[in-house]
This record gives sequence, structure tokens and C-alpha cells, in this order.
Amino acid sequence: MQDIDIAALSRSVLWAAFALAVIFGAIAQRTHFCTMGAVSDIMTMGDWSRMRMWVAAMGVAMIGFNTMVALGWVQAANTVYGGPRFIWLSALTGGALFGFGMVLASGCGSKTLVRIGGGNLKSLVVFLVLGIAAFATLRGLTAVLRVATVDAVAFEFPGGQDLPSLLAASTGVAKGTLAALIGIGLGGALLAWALLRREGRSADNLLGGLGIGAVIAALWWVSGRLGHVAEHPETLQEAFLATNSQRMESLSFVAPVAYTIDWLIFFSDKSKALTIGIVSCAGVVLGSALYALATRSFRWEGFRDARDTAHHLIGAALMGVGGVTALGCTIGQGLSGLSTLSLTSFVAVAAIIAGAVAGLKYQFWLVERSA
Repeated sequence: MQDIDIAALSRSVLWAAFALAVIFGAIAQRTHFCTMGAVSDIMTMGDWSRMRMWVAAMGVAMIGFNTMVALGWVQAANTVYGGPRFIWLSALTGGALFGFGMVLASGCGSKTLVRIGGGNLKSLVVFLVLGIAAFATLRGLTAVLRVATVDAVAFEFPGGQDLPSLLAASTGVAKGTLAALIGIGLGGALLAWALLRREGRSADNLLGGLGIGAVIAALWWVSGRLGHVAEHPETLQEAFLATNSQRMESLSFVAPVAYTIDWLIFFSDKSKALTIGIVSCAGVVLGSALYALATRSFRWEGFRDARDTAHHLIGAALMGVGGVTALGCTIGQGLSGLSTLSLTSFVAVAAIIAGAVAGLKYQFWLVERSA
């Protein structure tokens, strides 16, 4: 394959990722897809509708990814989630910080991008602070602290930490077969639970759950199949084009926010190339904005007061630090990561939900205190 072909293929990968992110943004704006909102609905009203939407998206993404594993198209080991290191303490600590932070910041990374598209200026501030905190945790001050503490505590699974790989090592059954049995089976069970009650089958829930889950699976195909080069002509090694991690990627919105800010600041530096993560951030904002403008729901919104501002700033910083430490957010770990059946992802998602519950209880306490 010639260099010119690599460049053309990279552009195809980027355009496909951008288009899928636009769809994600429009669907999220239309359906109010939000993990923090789902947890809040349960705690304040006992309403499980949005949680069923999120779980449906999990199920569809899981079925899609593991179907591709069974077909031999992709493998979890080629993702950041399915590697040999089970960083359980990083997932636990980072997930809890992220979950608490997203409550203070009125939503996770993806919700922040969706709200920017709808005219929310608070979310623009959250975007900037989240990105700076994430970059510091990738390469700066908090990165040194992260590597020296929680990242140092891990288990090594040479064959990979995704469930099919772990079971394949102990049973001798092929990974593809186990991916079909576990991934499609568990994904189907999640989807069945999400659709069990009438509220899970509403038009918005079906669009949000099935649509966003399909976007996650489609982006795995774009990155892991379309953008996969068995032997790059320059390095003579396997490559996944247009990715920051040099592995196959689907949607995630913490580290990509940092990379987006970095690309904007150093735009004239020719070494700064567009990646799936960067174009995905732009696509979500555009998709949300297009839907908001088309439905005349676009509204400018700012901070209420100093305490509102402080909460959003602290929440954004916690999301940046926590999301990088946990290797993802409610989308990165909650959908993309879980679809690979990674042990780290299961821990991270549980910690994110626990952190969100703690954050909501803190907000309830503030309301009671001021009453």
C-alpha cells in the first residue's frame, strides 16, 4: 500500500467518524441521553426510563462489537480496554472522581459537548477546564501522581483482560466462540431488560438506546476494520489509522477533549494531525447544534451565581482527572469499554455510578441546608 493510499484511507476514517459523531450528537440532543440524568431520575423520581436507554445502548454496542470479534474482524486486545493490565484501583478511583464531577458539572463529557451545541455557555467553560485537567493527567503534574500511585497497582493477564480472553486461556475454547456466547448473550440480556417495560420502548428510548449503541459499534468497525493496516508502509508494523492511542478506538470524551484543545492551540504545527477523537468532539457539537437550530430549541445559558460557577469548575476538573485515570467516561468506559467485556470497564462503570450517587446526595444536602 502506497503512502498516498494511507492518506486517502485516513481521510475516509476521519469523515466516517465525524459523520457518526454528528449522528450521536443529534440523537443525544433529541432524546436527552445522559447517564447523570438517568441516575438523577432514579434517585429523585424513581424513573428508570433514561437508565433503560443507557442500558439498551450498552446491549447494542456489546452485541455489535462481539459479533465482529466472532467474525474475526476485530479483537479486544487491540483496544485500550482489553490490554493485559487490569488497573482496578485506577478504574475505581478515577471512576468515582468522574462520577462525582459530572454531577457538579451538570453532565459528563458527551453531555457537555451536546449542551455546547444547544447554546450552553456553562458547558463551554466545562469543556475547557475538563480538557486542561485531562491533559495534565495524561502528561503533566497529575500524570506523574497517577503513574506513581493508582496506576502502579494492577494485575497482569498476559492473554488480555476481556472475559473471552480470560476464559479462553482457562478452557481452551476459541475467543471468537466465547465472544459470541458471552458478548451476544450478555448484550441481549441487557437489551431485553431495557425493553422489558413500556417506558423502555418509547420512541425516544428506542432511538437513543438502539441508535447510540449502533453508533458505538459502527465506530469500532470504522477504526478496527476500515482503518486497520496490517503493515504500514512507513513502519512495516500493524497500524490503526487516525487514532491517538495507536489502537482501535470508539467514542470517548475525556482524553479526546484534551487532544482537541491541543490541536486548536498548535494548529500551525504540522505534526498535530486530526484523529478520530478530535473529529468526534466536533461532530457531536455540530450534530447537537443542527438539531437544536432545526427544532428552535437553541438557547443561550450562563451561570446562575458564584456557587454554580465553582461547582462547574470543580466538577470539570474532577472529570478531567478522573476520566483519564479510569481510561474513560460514561461513554468511553460505559459503552465503548463495556462492549469489549473488559474487567477494567466493569469496575470503572460501577465506580462512576457510585460517584454520581455520592454527588447527587451532596447536592440534596446542599438544598436541605439552604432551605
